[in-house]
Amino acid sequence: MMLAKRNRLRKFNLLLIVIAFHSLVNNAFAAVADDKLTEWQTWPVIGQANLSWLWLDIYSSQLRTPSGQYEQGRDLSPHPLALEIEYQRDISSKQLVESTAEQWQKLKLTEQQIAPWLVHLSSIFPSVTEGDRLIYTSDGQQGAFIFHPKNGVQAQVGTVADEALNDAFLAIWLSPQTQYPHLRKQLIGMQP
Repeated sequence: MMLAKRNRLRKFNLLLIVIAFHSLVNNAFAAVADDKLTEWQTWPVIGQANLSWLWLDIYSSQLRTPSGQYEQGRDLSPHPLALEIEYQRDISSKQLVESTAEQWQKLKLTEQQIAPWLVHLSSIFPSVTEGDRLIYTSDGQQGAFIFHPKNGVQAQVGTVADEALNDAFLAIWLSPQTQYPHLRKQLIGMQP
């Protein structure tokens, strides 16, 4: 009987150790996720640009990298970067997706290429109101969308694992063929 009691006590102690270890591991993963969520904020701003249409202010944007430099090349995102967009007006999720599709069409991407991407982005893009920020962070191959409501806490709202989608999304702002080349130059630090 004493042996059975001792075995139960050992099992209980082992269970406590497993629970404590599990808690430590979860906290470590949460800390890493939090670092990824905020790390980009410490990076220097390379450039900023404002998009307006006629008399309407649409958004202001900033581009950041860990080094404070944007390396131009064939690959639009050869290194980590963060594109931060602060909206100056209310825009629905549907309008954001439609605008993304229009920009990709202007970049000569095909419907076959963009159709699955639009489905993916439809599940990510939130509706935004004036003052909300949507941030896209990329490690050069894949990325994550972070939404920061004007009066709220930022949270990751989606990820991009497809390098082609990662590059296509960034091409809207960073491609030499973008619809707004003057904004591109401002973002990548070529023009004040």
